[in-house]
Amino acid sequence: MTSQPVKSGFQFNNPAIISLLYLGSFLTGFSGLVGIVLAHIWQGEDKEEWAASHYTYLIRTFWIGLVGSLISFILMLVFIGFLTMLAVGMWFGVRSVLSLVKAQRCEPMADPQTLLF
Repeated sequence: MTSQPVKSGFQFNNPAIISLLYLGSFLTGFSGLVGIVLAHIWQGEDKEEWAASHYTYLIRTFWIGLVGSLISFILMLVFIGFLTMLAVGMWFGVRSVLSLVKAQRCEPMADPQTLLF
């Protein structure tokens, strides 16, 4: 009986790269745009089932986060937008980290269509 080698170190698979770009947007402000473009490009190319769920999850994360940020920006006129912007940022970050962790294990996202986590 032979055992399979254990993967060690960080796995730079496509969903992990997109997640890192999303997280990097907290520092750069624009790397999330690169991430969404790559997600749309790689979505049609990757044939692995677990990765397909990540693309759906990450694409939805970006677009829902963008809409939430725009609504929060408008709500800043009545000062509640600062709280909603914080909530959207936390939601975006948590979803990106969850995808990154599961991508490291090559596991699919449980429900890529979900709005929550």
